[in-house]
Amino acid sequence: MEKTEHSNLSPDTIVAFIGDIFERRGGEEYLGEPVTMAEHMLQGAHFAESANEPEAIIVATLLHDIGHFTSEFGTFSMDDTDDRLHEEAGAKVLEPFFPRLVVDCVRHHVAAKRYLCATRPEYFNRLSKASVHSLNLQGGPMSADEVDEFEKYANLADLIKVRHYDDAGKRADLTTKPFSYYAPMVQNVVDAHRGGTAK
Repeated sequence: MEKTEHSNLSPDTIVAFIGDIFERRGGEEYLGEPVTMAEHMLQGAHFAESANEPEAIIVATLLHDIGHFTSEFGTFSMDDTDDRLHEEAGAKVLEPFFPRLVVDCVRHHVAAKRYLCATRPEYFNRLSKASVHSLNLQGGPMSADEVDEFEKYANLADLIKVRHYDDAGKRADLTTKPFSYYAPMVQNVVDAHRGGTAK
């Protein structure tokens, strides 16, 4: 089980750190889906970019599952009986360097799935077998009280948007650009946040 030291990261090294993760571990299986981890995240970014989303949304989609790589709890498998909280692990790594919107989309992409399952029954019917399995570990559809709390997020629409791009990134027949294509965009978002121009 891999543990990664994050204390030496800086705004100047975080993008290379993420790129190295994609390079070393991107070929790992993605939760029983017909794509690898890297393919899944790159496909999500591809769909976000194709929809002319702002850079922050594209980057949030690209990095939403980074916690599967960085989590000290390891990656999800179909044999799991406990949730490994990859969303929180990823958010903690990104939080010092990325704007709130990106971090929130990473931290709450699992909650967004639970929210959609509770509020849009047709959404649940579209989930893959692996996604249903992870949903059960993650608490299932939200309760009415949880839905009320989740709807208080000011960036609710963006959280839902990233969740839909996440769900789209599971196509075995889709070729995307590599992480290196997105690296300058990721650095732009980091630099804008460092300069105080991103929220």
